Amino acid sequence: MKKLFLLFTSLGLIACGSKNNDNDNTLMASIDAEEGSAVYFSTLNDNGSPEPKDTVLVKDGKINLALPNTDYQGLGILKLENNANGNVLFVYENEKIEGEIHADSLSKTDLKGGDNQDLLQEYMHFLNKQQKAGKALSEKFRNPELQENPALASQLNEERDAFIEKESKFRKELIKNNPNSLVSVMILSDMLNMNRSSLPEIKSLFEGLSDKAQSTPAGKRIATFIKTNEATSEGSMAPNFTAKTPEGEDLSLKDAMGEVTLIDFWAAWCKPCRMENPNVVKMYNKYHDKGLNIIGVSLDKTKDAWVKAIEDDQLDWYHVSNLKYWNDPIAKMYQVRSIPSTFLLDKDGKIVAKNLRGQALENKVAELLGE
Repeated sequence: MKKLFLLFTSLGLIACGSKNNDNDNTLMASIDAEEGSAVYFSTLNDNGSPEPKDTVLVKDGKINLALPNTDYQGLGILKLENNANGNVLFVYENEKIEGEIHADSLSKTDLKGGDNQDLLQEYMHFLNKQQKAGKALSEKFRNPELQENPALASQLNEERDAFIEKESKFRKELIKNNPNSLVSVMILSDMLNMNRSSLPEIKSLFEGLSDKAQSTPAGKRIATFIKTNEATSEGSMAPNFTAKTPEGEDLSLKDAMGEVTLIDFWAAWCKPCRMENPNVVKMYNKYHDKGLNIIGVSLDKTKDAWVKAIEDDQLDWYHVSNLKYWNDPIAKMYQVRSIPSTFLLDKDGKIVAKNLRGQALENKVAELLGE
């Protein structure tokens, strides 16, 4: 659940020009902030970093901000003086933006503007609802009975999967229905960083965007990501690697291969990983004699925690780790940004599936083994 709400990371989305004093290209909003307090306006440069553009003062409970001209759409950021609640994001597109900014609860901000600003509002409202539901779901996963109650754990895993699927469906439909929108590029960036969609799916959604959307700085970064990650996409040969076992010996992926091989990126500190382990153990015990091998790649920091988790969870398969946390070179090679993360290989070492869990993973293993 940790990375469920990565809101518009790696943005770099702006295509802006000079300022425009036309009254139709302004942001005018009421704001419940202290009279005379500052509101800072920034855009993002090509590297995705905020670039200050203007400062306006609250007057009579309102702000009036001239916006830059743009030949496409731009993302604006408002930060309130002495306010630690976050920022206000909006899309400007040479149209007047009006509404209300709630200083004490920025998530309730309501700004109406062009079609793409309205689309951003729709997406933000959806994320706010999802965030509340996600917190409630996370609380259920803290139930200490889960370790002793596999049925309850399985039920929660299904609930989590349904939660993720609902969010994924919403994002994909919004992108497909708005191919020329900057918001679609933002959402696709989110999906990429959350690492829950296959590369072919990301590529298909990206190719469905307009040329202008693809040509934004963020669009170009997505294109680079796709090109880089095709090496570990489904249908590609899994890159070989070598690392140390708990016994201090070198072990390569090639040495650990079976008729079917699962590369399992995990860590002792990763609660979702530990909750998924009983399912993987059950599957391994069922199919190991028929040709299933597993090699666990740990993103742990210390050997003691790594070895203890292997023993506690009874993970009786191959294990390697560089003990470098998120700087693990194998994780970087496979573009792993969240765990658990899995790659399922056929007997030739070709990646046939990624990030399957529970029954879906077992079904695919059974299929590959001819069961």
